[in-house]
Amino acid sequence: MDTQAIFAELERLYPDARPALEFHSAYELLVAVILSAQCTDERVNQVTRTLFKNYNTPAAMLTLSAAQLEKYIYSCGFYRNKAAHILSASRDIMEKFGGEVPSAFEDLLTLAGVGRKTANVVYSVAFGGDAIAVDTHVFRVANRLGLAEGKTPEAVERGLMETIPQALWSRAHHLLIFHGRRVCHSQRPDCEHCTLANLCKWRNEQK
Repeated sequence: MDTQAIFAELERLYPDARPALEFHSAYELLVAVILSAQCTDERVNQVTRTLFKNYNTPAAMLTLSAAQLEKYIYSCGFYRNKAAHILSASRDIMEKFGGEVPSAFEDLLTLAGVGRKTANVVYSVAFGGDAIAVDTHVFRVANRLGLAEGKTPEAVERGLMETIPQALWSRAHHLLIFHGRRVCHSQRPDCEHCTLANLCKWRNEQK
């Protein structure tokens, strides 16, 4: 596996790779990432454009009841769980961190409803930390290319951290997501037009 060649090609293909979620603060990003679970970024952005007009801080968010918040985020799916997580995390931020989203990864993990993927995204995107968040796209593409093999996001995260230089972790996350969205689809990957096909472990095994 030629990791350097893979990422050189990904950089050539996706120089515009960046977060698709819209946000103006670490808190807005945190809420958006919670909402993005099993939901498209486009839908999340539609919802947050309305939600964040009046409720873009933990203090403001906590003026909403669960039922009120659920109405705002209904179209994102799993709205009851997501509303509970957003309100619980907001409460933790107010009570434990003085109303500011913590910048340390381990502190982010203590927030209610925040797992490794969410913490990694906020840590890397909002605070410039070195981290690889493994969502469904990263999980799929990393396994197929052979960059990291694992049956869980945590296993793939560990594998990528061992394979990729730390300074490139956050960039790698966005590049792999773009490739997953545009070429390496879940059901019907476009291998015929993929310029990484000759470097892809999964593609070569299919042959």
